[in-house]
Amino acid sequence: MAQVTRQGGRTARIKNPTAPRTPVSLRLADMSRDGLEDDAIIRGVAYEGTPFLALSVEAVEAEGCVFASSRFTGTRLVRSQFSDSTFTTCDFAEVSAQDVSLIRCVVSGSRFTGSSWHAGIFRDVRMENCVIAPGMFRHMKLYSVVFSGCKMTGADFQSAEMHNVKFENCDLTGAQFANAKNAGVVRFEGCTLIDVCGTASLKGAVVQGPGSMELALSLAREAGLVFEP
Repeated sequence: MAQVTRQGGRTARIKNPTAPRTPVSLRLADMSRDGLEDDAIIRGVAYEGTPFLALSVEAVEAEGCVFASSRFTGTRLVRSQFSDSTFTTCDFAEVSAQDVSLIRCVVSGSRFTGSSWHAGIFRDVRMENCVIAPGMFRHMKLYSVVFSGCKMTGADFQSAEMHNVKFENCDLTGAQFANAKNAGVVRFEGCTLIDVCGTASLKGAVVQGPGSMELALSLAREAGLVFEP
């Protein structure tokens, strides 16, 4: 159900991400035909503990898949899309993703340490209990995305475009939002927002919980205010 908040005197609706439409029955991965390679089209496959390590692939299309404990460490993905899929306890450390989209996906308990996502799209995505410290999402377009219970210290959202994005119970200490665009509703609920940079770009965002004072201090610092005892 959508949540309703007041923003700038008008009513703004917060749309929850649409859940993945994963097939009821999946076939187990056969790596002789279900590996990640250039121009691969993969549908309705379940991967368990699969290593996709240090690959370099373009134009992958995966739909209705389940990835459990799979490792993408050090892999480079270009112009690819994953839709209606789930990722559980996966490792995306040091992944370089250029023009990569996640559409109607849930990512839980996964690690994104040192990963870089650039100029792609997240639409109807929920990330929960993930470690994204640090992770880069520069020039990404985020539509109906929720980050829940994630460790996101030093996360970089420079020049990202955010439409209907919510951060709940996340640690965003030292996160970077310079030149980010709040193009819809952006909410921070119960988050740690110490030393956040680029706070002026978050104009119009809704902050709920103790993070409101932390964000105010960051905004004051960027404005050049000096506080003396």
